[in-house]
Amino acid sequence: MIFAPQEHGRRQRVSLRSRVTLLAAICVAGAVALVSLGAYLTVQQNLYDQVDQNLRDRATNALNFRNIADVDDNPATSVSALIVALSDVKFTIIDASGRELIESPVMSPPYGDQERSVAAGVHNEWFRTDPRTDTRVYSIRVSLGGRAAALVVGQRLAPTKQLLNDLALVLVLISGAGVVVAALAGTAVARTGLRPVERLTRATERVARTGDLRPIQVSGDDELARLTHSFNTMLGAVSDARDRQRSLVADAGHELRTPLTSLRTNLELLMASEAPGAPKLSDEDKTEIQDDLRGQLDELTTLIGDLVELAREEGAQAVWEPVELVEVVEQALDRARRRAGDVEFDVSLQPWRLIGDAGALERAVLNLLDNAVKFSPPDGTVRVRLGSAGDGFAVLEVADQGPGIADEDLPRVFDRFYRSQEARTLPGSGLGLAIVQQAALRHGGEVLAGRAPEGGALFSLRLPGMPG
Repeated sequence: MIFAPQEHGRRQRVSLRSRVTLLAAICVAGAVALVSLGAYLTVQQNLYDQVDQNLRDRATNALNFRNIADVDDNPATSVSALIVALSDVKFTIIDASGRELIESPVMSPPYGDQERSVAAGVHNEWFRTDPRTDTRVYSIRVSLGGRAAALVVGQRLAPTKQLLNDLALVLVLISGAGVVVAALAGTAVARTGLRPVERLTRATERVARTGDLRPIQVSGDDELARLTHSFNTMLGAVSDARDRQRSLVADAGHELRTPLTSLRTNLELLMASEAPGAPKLSDEDKTEIQDDLRGQLDELTTLIGDLVELAREEGAQAVWEPVELVEVVEQALDRARRRAGDVEFDVSLQPWRLIGDAGALERAVLNLLDNAVKFSPPDGTVRVRLGSAGDGFAVLEVADQGPGIADEDLPRVFDRFYRSQEARTLPGSGLGLAIVQQAALRHGGEVLAGRAPEGGALFSLRLPGMPG
């Protein structure tokens, strides 16, 4: 139990390259072992069958060479003839009692009950292996001068087994060489195939260690190359997000500095006036400073709210659901009317459906309406139109009767914290239109700025979908 974690750690340290090499070696070893075993068993069976067939052929040839019945008449001649026919095997002729009927100049093969049963006529022939002498014995029934007998021939299996041993050694050597070659090939393939993975691993470790989001080199067009492309895409997205975050923090710090400085100055002035012996402020001055403080707090509250809203939009996962755009616009209109004062709304809406985030769309529409109200003159009218553009997109137009957008301001009107000369004297944070653009892009659409026929600003929000 004490060593289990260490053993687990050792298992975890086995590299992927080593596992690929080991797997290749095991697969080749298994395949070679099966093929070698099959070849060995096949050759073994064929060799033993050849031994049996050789014994049968020799015995048959001996019987056909000279009538075995002549042994009684002329044993010497018959035995000489048998020697010629059975020169490389042991042989003898026995009767049913096991008595040898010839005198053979070679050593007799082993014989026993099976051979005597053949001589007695119980069997026509019989094959067996004598384990004591390691000899393959074949007996066949013959008729010797009218008496039943058996010709017994035997051949030692040592040469056959030596051949099988040589074959086994060759197969083992070839199998071992095959396993070694497979391991080397597996190592080479693993090293070549895993090189992009190693490069990707080093890049990941570099990003984690240094924060460097430079893309890594891509080579080839296989699955690993596509993985590298995907990783580079992810690095690009992370880099863009980090740049946007830095830009947002820098811009927010710059925008927050002015209201905070003014707020601190007014507070210090009020506190100094209350100090013993300090000049007292008049009631009119106090009222003016208090009004400035309220305005600065409202400005700061609005700025922080817009920053939180923008950060939430960038990091949030959209809740995609069917959305009736008319309902979204009407809800935004209800909220805009409550703070529009004398400004009127001229509204014409056509049904339109899409899949999107209703909350984000409502915030975007409300920002457009608030922007139009802010720049509209007293008793002015904000024109709101929603209809199909005929290309699979709906267009929401919001036009006011204000001073409009100057030519030099049009390219930057959707930038964060950007405020034109006319807007700097009005309340706002410079983030409302940036939030509108972000919502449009998230829904596969766009927002455009231009001039309305009434002379004011015209904002067109294009969103994909279908008529309701």
